[in-house]
Amino acid sequence: MFQYEKKLQYPVRIKTPNPKYAQIIISQYGGPDGELGASLRYLSQRFSMPFAELKGLLTDIGTEELGHLEMIGAIVYQLTRNLSPEEIKKCGFDTYFVDHTTGIYPVAASGAPFTAAYLQSKGDVITDLHEDLAAEQKARTTYDNILRLVDDPDVREPIKFLREREIVHYQRFGEGLRLATDRLDEKNFYAFNPSFDKHCLQNKKGGPCDKKSDPRRT
Repeated sequence: MFQYEKKLQYPVRIKTPNPKYAQIIISQYGGPDGELGASLRYLSQRFSMPFAELKGLLTDIGTEELGHLEMIGAIVYQLTRNLSPEEIKKCGFDTYFVDHTTGIYPVAASGAPFTAAYLQSKGDVITDLHEDLAAEQKARTTYDNILRLVDDPDVREPIKFLREREIVHYQRFGEGLRLATDRLDEKNFYAFNPSFDKHCLQNKKGGPCDKKSDPRRT
């Protein structure tokens, strides 16, 4: 259950519309490394996490990503409000406008619509946390690229905030990975899935799993 606060995590107050900026920033709404994919990834992965701390971590970050999705939506909307037909055509926003007017729709900067193929939920704590670490770095890189292309301080400040949060999330996922590997009893924790092979998680006698308990070793 989530509790919604009727305010953005960081204020968005853009005075000058700019549809060209909107066309690139919308990638963080529905693009391959955007906030929609991040929130769905983490909120889906949390169910199979074997440790309560990791379930909580993914819930915390996943719900925060929903707040970041809201911020990106607000940025794109404010950048495209009150545009004239001439401005729409001049800035090349007409191809988006014809399908969505100025509604917020999950697409990448390339125009490709959002797809669940952008994310993975593997059900393996090690696999999923490594994906999460990579996802945060890819999002950070995308924000870096946006900042290279955007000059308006009203746009740059919330984007800089979002970039900083990606770094914090990367650090927290790193802590989560260390917690997971410290909790595993096996020397080679890549040889089993602690979310699925529960018997291996409790095995303290050396090898990853014995032949009796693991059908892969028969």
